[in-house]
Amino acid sequence: MKCVIYRCSRKQEMYLYLPFQENEEKLLAEVSDELLKLTGKLEKVMELELTPERKLARANVEEVMSSLNEKAYYLQMPPNDLYKKDDSMLANPSDSF
Repeated sequence: MKCVIYRCSRKQEMYLYLPFQENEEKLLAEVSDELLKLTGKLEKVMELELTPERKLARANVEEVMSSLNEKAYYLQMPPNDLYKKDDSMLANPSDSF
């Protein structure tokens, strides 16, 4: 399964995985407004072929593939230790999950 990974501008180390499509404009147009509010501006990082054997740095590949099949996206949240380093981002109610 091929996917496209985008860096999210709203939170450091947050990434959005989407199923690969040749037409990137169409792919991004299909992302819901609610999800875009959460992610902010998206910056393409890479395209990646997912297989059950593939190891990902901060996500379980089987969970990613399942989410891509069921919801058509997977949102990788920042690691918890990032919040401990800068909990000021949690104080802004307009910047919540």
